[in-house]
Amino acid sequence: MPRPALRDLVVDIEEPGRDFARGKAQRKVTPRRELAQLTPSTHSATEILVAQNATRLPELVPLRFARMLTNPFAFYRGSAAVMAADLAAGRSSGIRALCCGDAHVSNFGIYAAPDRALVFDLNDFDEAAAAPAEWDLKRLVTSAIVAGQHEQYPPKAIRRIAERAVSAYRVGLDTMLGMPVLDRYYLRLEPERYRERLYKSSAAVLDRTLRRARKQTSSRVFGRIMTRGPDGTPRLRENPPVLQHIDIDAETSLVESLTEYLDGVSPDVAMVLSHYQITDIALRVVGVGSVGTRCYLAILTGPTGEPLILQAKEASRSVLDEFGRVRQPSVLRDAIAAHGEGARVVIGQRILQASSDVFLGTIRHDGRDFYVRQFHDMKGTVELEGMPPKVFGEYVISCALSLARAHAQSANASMLRGYVGNNDTVINAIVEWSYAYAEKSLDDFHRLRAAAKAGDIDVADDPAR
Repeated sequence: MPRPALRDLVVDIEEPGRDFARGKAQRKVTPRRELAQLTPSTHSATEILVAQNATRLPELVPLRFARMLTNPFAFYRGSAAVMAADLAAGRSSGIRALCCGDAHVSNFGIYAAPDRALVFDLNDFDEAAAAPAEWDLKRLVTSAIVAGQHEQYPPKAIRRIAERAVSAYRVGLDTMLGMPVLDRYYLRLEPERYRERLYKSSAAVLDRTLRRARKQTSSRVFGRIMTRGPDGTPRLRENPPVLQHIDIDAETSLVESLTEYLDGVSPDVAMVLSHYQITDIALRVVGVGSVGTRCYLAILTGPTGEPLILQAKEASRSVLDEFGRVRQPSVLRDAIAAHGEGARVVIGQRILQASSDVFLGTIRHDGRDFYVRQFHDMKGTVELEGMPPKVFGEYVISCALSLARAHAQSANASMLRGYVGNNDTVINAIVEWSYAYAEKSLDDFHRLRAAAKAGDIDVADDPAR
């Protein structure tokens, strides 16, 4: 019987032994040590970033560059497209998984699961797509190096963190694939359960992050960004260009598009949303790499005035597809054709994340694709600035284990396990490549700064800083 198209994305449990052997055989096609070779794209980082800006709001592009030029780590965070192009130019394992596409250390964090437990996991899926699995791992390890250098950690500490991250990923992958499929599927990292195993300083960071996460609710955001009009109606408190109203025609059109979203959510979520009405809509600037994409906040209020804030964020082609040139499996191509790039993001989040937002959905608006989610639902970002090296190392290991759990859902997980093996060959190769890429990323940062100084790109003052 032919396997369904969905096999491209879900766990393959039919012949794990054969797939393990196929993974080992793949070493002859791409020897593991060749994963250390960095072959940059023929296009410069500045060229790629300028090309990526072509479909973005032109008035916000200078702000994107301003945020990326804050420091080398901010540049790295915003240059996923550059890294995808560089990865595509070099050697790869050829073993594809459903990847996050932007698995740097700041794209992991704490959020509330539907049962309101606080979970640690990947939390950004804008670039989710199929790609060689080690691309995610290289993005994670390089980010640890770049962040560690930015924090001026001792070189030996940075290398130890990088090596332990790859080792933790390998051990995590072995552990996940040794579990029953449903156990692996339900597995999630609830940090409060592991607090006593952490260093004292790590536990303190966790406690602060959990406290902040619990405060990040629609009610709190509502209080910060809304004010009361003369008639008592809640109205957005503008802070352009970071947060501002859109014109009435655009707002009306967006409200109409949201009916498509309601048609796609589950009946219970649709019933919940039926108790709310849209009070206001705003355009909001988000992130570093996402600046210039269209992102709207829909402020809803319930029968007693309680707020619910939904975010509709523009979804463009994944950088793994557009710049990494990875042909996507038919199940993703079909979903994109039917529901837009937002469907790719939603599929990626639901598969890669241990427990996802019940409000996830998609819309198409004004010829563009969007995905919808609840905004700031107890989302806690781990503050990396000023973090001691030992604490940062524990954090990176947690990221690596979460990434292993995410990749273990893919069809080729057993094949990947066979390719990686149990010795240090892959560890050494990934770390060597990541150090080389950290150097390239720093050079790209300086070249972008030179382009700004020469007037080749426009850079705005960042009102958020």
